[in-house]
Amino acid sequence: MSIFERYLTVWVFLCIVVGVLLGQFMPAPFQWLGGLEIARVNIPVGLLIWVMIIPMLLRIDFGALHEVRKHWRGIGVTLFVNWAVKPFSMALLGWLFIRQLFAPYLPAEQLDSYVAGLILLAAAPCTAMVFVWSRLVNGEPLFTLSQVALNDTIMIFAFAPIVALLLGISSIIVPWDTLLTSVALYIVIPVVLAQLWRKWLLARGETALQRTLSALGPLSISALLLTLVLLFAFQGKAIVEQPLIIAMLAVPITIQVYFNSALAYWLNRRAGEAHCVAGPSALIGASNFFELAVAAAISLFGFQSGAALATVVGVLIEVPVMLSVVYLVKRSQGWYEVTDGK
Repeated sequence: MSIFERYLTVWVFLCIVVGVLLGQFMPAPFQWLGGLEIARVNIPVGLLIWVMIIPMLLRIDFGALHEVRKHWRGIGVTLFVNWAVKPFSMALLGWLFIRQLFAPYLPAEQLDSYVAGLILLAAAPCTAMVFVWSRLVNGEPLFTLSQVALNDTIMIFAFAPIVALLLGISSIIVPWDTLLTSVALYIVIPVVLAQLWRKWLLARGETALQRTLSALGPLSISALLLTLVLLFAFQGKAIVEQPLIIAMLAVPITIQVYFNSALAYWLNRRAGEAHCVAGPSALIGASNFFELAVAAAISLFGFQSGAALATVVGVLIEVPVMLSVVYLVKRSQGWYEVTDGK
């Protein structure tokens, strides 16, 4: 892992502090930035999101989709967890913790928005960081690549309907035009641009692609951190008044990660898949495309919404929680490979 990836939680925490302080002592510039919108899409954040997402999508080779047949059981398990379990389990956890258990301690006017943010976080599987997690558990590289490529293809068509369904079930009004605009801006267009760029780079050789990815990696993370500073500058007042909000939002996110990773891991074992497939399957099944979630939350509900804050909490806890899952997957390899357990 690069220093940015290894200490992502530290950088996010620093962004919280810097953003809150700037929002408290310099509110006017941030309110001006927040007003730079076209069709409810904030222009500065939209540009930053593209800088975040496109380098990550540049790593994806959609030509690897033909590899899915080699590990069809692991692919099937991951797809089931990603698309049939994770968004719905998060909606349930959001209802349980945000609308029931923690409701007396949270701003009443933001409850729906917090739930919406959690749903957005869970509705899209991770694209980039899973390559890091897979490498750490000695995962099968072709399985990881083909699974991510397949998930990204499905996400183009499934993200908006799943989000709309779950927000509707949760009695949250869905602005369909804004949702579809978000999908176009933050999934479809970046995927097309990244694949065209990737093709152009590969025409110049694999070295050109790797050099570009190395150069863009810190830039992508820096754009994410700058976006978080902007978000927390707007969220500063709520956080100062109720600092436990972040901890309460972290509870359902953390439970969701452990539940879905354990389910994918166990199902792969029951299906007889090799550990080098089950490991990345569990990690892909549990992790979230938080860059897309942040972008969609801002577009749908605004900078100062509880939805935006909920998605940012997902960024905050991503690295430590996922590293703990990596540890558990590696420590349990002996149990996983016991013959009579397959």
